[in-house]
Amino acid sequence: MKKNTRNVILIPTDFSEVCENAIEHGLVLAKAMESQVWLLHVINKETDSYLEERNLDIGSIDTMLNETAHKFSEKYDVPVEVYITSGNLFEKINEVNDKLGAKMIILGTHGKLGFQKIAGSYVLKVVTSTETPTIVVQKKSNTEGYKNIVFPITSSTQDRQKVNWAVSIAKTFNATIHLIPKFESEKFHKNRIMTVTKQIKNIMTEYGINFVDKVSSPEAGNFAKQVIDYAVDNNADLIMTLVNKEKTFFFSSWDEQIIYNSSQIPVICINPVSTKKTSWDKAW
Repeated sequence: MKKNTRNVILIPTDFSEVCENAIEHGLVLAKAMESQVWLLHVINKETDSYLEERNLDIGSIDTMLNETAHKFSEKYDVPVEVYITSGNLFEKINEVNDKLGAKMIILGTHGKLGFQKIAGSYVLKVVTSTETPTIVVQKKSNTEGYKNIVFPITSSTQDRQKVNWAVSIAKTFNATIHLIPKFESEKFHKNRIMTVTKQIKNIMTEYGINFVDKVSSPEAGNFAKQVIDYAVDNNADLIMTLVNKEKTFFFSSWDEQIIYNSSQIPVICINPVSTKKTSWDKAW
């Protein structure tokens, strides 16, 4: 996990409906975690076009951001600060994230479109360029926290790092973790998944986390689809995925299928961190 993190949740916004939904998610988390929220708007050419079309001046951004902060702060009784800067959207999100030392980023994505295009390559670049866990939110609302969390398990030993966050979120919201080990026919990968799954179950049991497990099926389509279908059938509030940093672009891959799932279930993207030991109590 990123060093010197503060109890801060960073939420970029372009004042769209999806970004408002991301703010709602962030405030629900902040309330449960006793965190502070920072709302960020990056002024760029899309902002200029937005203002010009509505015959507004740049001061309107400050007004809009402060009004949004006040509205959500009052609703959830959580401190909300604002941050306005100018430049490249992707670069500035990362710059402000580093400056604040945020422990979580909430990104509202428009899919492939949107006022500031907080989507597509921007979302993927933000997710892969930081060690900060990022929750990617579409239009599905969240006012009660995360009660059912889907946790896919692959042959990657780094899946263990997701446990840190799974335990913390589950403890915060008294959630159930739905473990889905990927079916593997090849003996080495099959044994590896069995070992990782057993370790994860032991940790869940140790920390008193409710969990269920469901092995995927080779006849039910690709693994990403099975994960999403299971999440829909079990009213999941969140899907956990581990980002593959070795892929500069992962369009049409597992990551994008999960992040942009058509059921609009929020996804928390965990970046694997180089570490020899994981502390299960310190994600939050």
